[in-house]
Formats: sequence, C-alpha cells, structure tokens
Amino acid sequence: MIHLSVTCPDADSAETLARAALEARLVACANILPGVRSLFWWEGRIEAEGEVLLIFKTTEGHRPDLVKLIEAGHPYDLPVITWEKVGTTDAAATWLAAETS
Repeated sequence: MIHLSVTCPDADSAETLARAALEARLVACANILPGVRSLFWWEGRIEAEGEVLLIFKTTEGHRPDLVKLIEAGHPYDLPVITWEKVGTTDAAATWLAAETS
C-alpha cells in the first residue's frame, strides 16, 4: 500500500482531486484533512498559509498515473507530492487491489 499526500488550498480543490482519482480507479480511498497550517519557503521568503491535506491510498503500480493526475488538476504551480510505502493487513491489501483494478 502506498500513501500519497499533497496539500491543497481549500476543501473544494481537495475534493475535486479526490473524486477524479477515485473515478479513475487510481485510489481506493482519499482522506481530506482540513485545518493544516503550512509554513514554507516560496520565492525567497517564508510564507504561512492555511491548507487542506489530501491523503490517497493506492498501489505502487498506480502511483505514476496518480502523480500525473494531481499535477494536471492541482491549482498550485508546484504541488508538493510525497509518498511512502506502508504496511497493512491482508484484508486491507485485498480491498485496495479490488478497488483499484
């Protein structure tokens, strides 16, 4: 199982990306977590913004297409996309495979 995450400027853009990924069967689940406060370097200075964290549950095989979908549909010039491989139960792995095939 892969968790892929990206921050979005608001809940609407996060939900749009989540629905697109689900409809394309690239993910089995998307979690939208509001209330993230992000501090980051941008264009030579430290910025602070309220954001929404979007976490996708997917497979390694779907990761490249999911990254492309996010890059194409994300409102930011530079969506920062991260992923990590995580362990899970056999039942959850079976569900993930079934929902992304």
